[in-house]
Amino acid sequence: MLNLLGEYDVRLDAKGRLVLPSGLKKQLADVVSKGFVINRDVFKPCLVLYPMPEWERTSQMLRRLNRFVEKNMEFIRRFTSGATPLELDGSGRLLLPKALMDEPKLGKDIKLIGLGDRVEVWSKEGYGSMRREKVDLTALAEDVMGSLGNEEDRQ
Repeated sequence: MLNLLGEYDVRLDAKGRLVLPSGLKKQLADVVSKGFVINRDVFKPCLVLYPMPEWERTSQMLRRLNRFVEKNMEFIRRFTSGATPLELDGSGRLLLPKALMDEPKLGKDIKLIGLGDRVEVWSKEGYGSMRREKVDLTALAEDVMGSLGNEEDRQ
């Protein structure tokens, strides 16, 4: 199971390709040969790079939705539109689709953020703006994590 960590500064080349930083590439070593899917994030102005096994798990969840329920179909349509398979080229680069780069306003300088089972792709400016947003992390941690307890308590 992946546990991708780290914040990486990357510069896109003139064709919109990025080289995976070595720290991230090491963490992806077991899955990099299977490829990736990149897509828009549903919450923030960034892209999400899914290792193929994680995209397949996400797709399985989507397949469980009843497509005869309009809101389910609308979600599937909006979530999967733009999803694009990617593979590393011979030089270890990923070509980001131009169609996906507009919304998050990706320029030359981007941030890759390891987020457990996926990697977020941010513009450097967009990531900085998100980090400066006022969030009460103490209250958020309590709301989100407070009911989970300690690992030892669940065993």
